[in-house]
Amino acid sequence: MNESSMPGNVVTVDTTVPVWEQFFTVAPLVLIGTRDADGSLDLAPKHMVTPMGWQNYFGFVCTPRHNTCSNIERTGEFTVSYPKPSQVLITSLAASPRVAEGAKPVIDYLSTFPATQVDGSFIEDGYLFFECRHFKTIDGFGENCLITGEIVAAFADNDYLRHAEADDQETIHDAPLFAYLAPGRFAAIDRSNAFPFPESMKK
Repeated sequence: MNESSMPGNVVTVDTTVPVWEQFFTVAPLVLIGTRDADGSLDLAPKHMVTPMGWQNYFGFVCTPRHNTCSNIERTGEFTVSYPKPSQVLITSLAASPRVAEGAKPVIDYLSTFPATQVDGSFIEDGYLFFECRHFKTIDGFGENCLITGEIVAAFADNDYLRHAEADDQETIHDAPLFAYLAPGRFAAIDRSNAFPFPESMKK
């Protein structure tokens, strides 16, 4: 199909530069927790995150230039905290650059609690928490890599869990989700509709 046969409102997106800055997409936003070589906690916001299939695997995009990548390679583990919309400032501060000595002092001012099966911590007042063992890292996405882990423990704010006696829309309304609208915006999701899956659809 050539461009002349496309619908009138469809335009060409420039692929000579990364396409992702040219439109908005919806993504989760999480804080990946790791241990630096000196034992200090590092928390790094990531939005290129996803379940890795239907089983208990999690993945996110990173770069070897970041401590997150080298920390996971060294320790073989990491944590994942899903912040609430009210924690946008905390999440933003976690992206603060390191000082000349390599430390990230802002992390010391964030309230955290320890993981149970890995050497790591979570931010307090998040709504979903994963403890992960490093599964594999796949290199070669330009300067980036895909880091995956197996979820060995998971915890959640009870208000955010689905319950048989509660309507899903009411759950989301009462416990809004934090969405990152890349690039550079965010939203609180408190309304939703059931997706009209065909009856014959299977996973």
